[in-house]
Amino acid sequence: MGMPNIFICIIGIVCLVNDSLQGEYQRKLYKDLMKNYNPLERPVFNDSHALTVYFTLSLMQIMDVDEKNQVFTTNVWLQLYWSDYYLQWNISDYPGVKNVRFPDGQIWKPDVLLYNSADERFDATFHTNVLVNSSGYCQYLPPGIFKSTCYIDVRWFPFDVQKCDLKFGSWTYGGWSLDLQMLEADVTGYIANGEWDLVEVQGRRNEKFYDCCEEPYPDVTFTVIMRRRTLYYGLNLLVPCVLISALALLVFLLPADSGEKISLGITVLLSLTVFMLLVAEIMPATSDSVPLIAQYFATTMVIVGLSVIVTVLVLQYHHHDPDGGKMPKWTRIILLNWCAWFLRMKRPGEEKVRPACHHKQRRGSICSMELNASTGAQQPNNGNMLYIGFRGLEGVHCASTPDSGLVCSRLLGATEEEVLLPGGHGSSVCSGDPELAKILEEVRYIAGRFRDQDEDESVCNEWKFAASVIDRLCLMGFSVFTILCTIGILMSAPNFVEAVSKDFT
Repeated sequence: MGMPNIFICIIGIVCLVNDSLQGEYQRKLYKDLMKNYNPLERPVFNDSHALTVYFTLSLMQIMDVDEKNQVFTTNVWLQLYWSDYYLQWNISDYPGVKNVRFPDGQIWKPDVLLYNSADERFDATFHTNVLVNSSGYCQYLPPGIFKSTCYIDVRWFPFDVQKCDLKFGSWTYGGWSLDLQMLEADVTGYIANGEWDLVEVQGRRNEKFYDCCEEPYPDVTFTVIMRRRTLYYGLNLLVPCVLISALALLVFLLPADSGEKISLGITVLLSLTVFMLLVAEIMPATSDSVPLIAQYFATTMVIVGLSVIVTVLVLQYHHHDPDGGKMPKWTRIILLNWCAWFLRMKRPGEEKVRPACHHKQRRGSICSMELNASTGAQQPNNGNMLYIGFRGLEGVHCASTPDSGLVCSRLLGATEEEVLLPGGHGSSVCSGDPELAKILEEVRYIAGRFRDQDEDESVCNEWKFAASVIDRLCLMGFSVFTILCTIGILMSAPNFVEAVSKDFT
């Protein structure tokens, strides 16, 4: 056997001896510590002294914030530190044994629980071993997924900041027996959440006095402050709502003759109702506050509902029956004069009609007729007037209607001998030709019908123009109101600018 092999064997024997010594001392230490140890006994030198327990937690992850059930779920590692007077030893008596581990049921440990627990088991911690060193200093770090009750204030949803408390304290010991002291929370191992941004974790120590006892009951409360990330809700709720409310303005741009104004308004209103139901499923059924997004949806629905009502009025004006009467004077003054001037609206063809009327007035004197039945005498024809001795056709002006112009043109095409009787006494041709009298009577009737149609058309055009003025006025008013409501409601949230700058950039 060579020297290297002998050296290796010696090292192996030394290691085995050390292991056996380590196991022997550790076994002996466990036996000595547990010989007279009672886990029910509070480990203090003097029973009148309070045992100080230092408490803190490490927030690992925000798992869920259930707004509807108002439950806050977190992954937390608790940290408890205290000194056990009965778990001390001299390191020289137990070489190599610096610390030992005990199951939590074999030694005394503080009964610190989550007061506002919403878990079915109430205590959701995983019971780990307690690490004890030679001075009796105990470290207990149980992890757990905690479900706690939390009041979710949804007033500024989805630009809200929530504060959820985790209240820990001893379940049976008072302040004179167990002095619970707070350490700062640890968030170095925090895992980011996709819906919430962790702002900070604040801790405070409280003491509460009950009527039954004089001693205080301390507790340590950690407040988790978190801000909702609004990108998801902005893209899936706010942006569609803004677009739908913009579609509601198109109702006033859609022509009334299309027959789709009411359909568009009702469709937009139904779309907003669907989004409102989606928000209602997320929010808790509480009457304490109305969510900000619900206020926006409700305001938008009111705007769309009013637009539907105005659209009905516009359609009534546009399809107004001319036999229903002319437009009232106050309506004509307000809509056709003031509002039309304010909106810079002019009637269709207004600029073309005025020069044409002026031109017809200059030419109308050429074909104007004046029938004088009282004298029956022929008056001189000066090229501007044509006098015919027909009874019952007094004062017919060709320039007033198109049909009268047609009659005048036909009469002007005839010679004076064809119009007047021989002898020049101004007698009507009708007395000599009954058929011509019937024809002229029919022409008179047709001219009257044309005049009536022109009047009806003029009345209808007046109502249609009033409907267009209402459409344009509502388009401007509802646009301004929608923009102001959108900016006013959304920007009323305290952290709107901060949320938008962080989530949309």
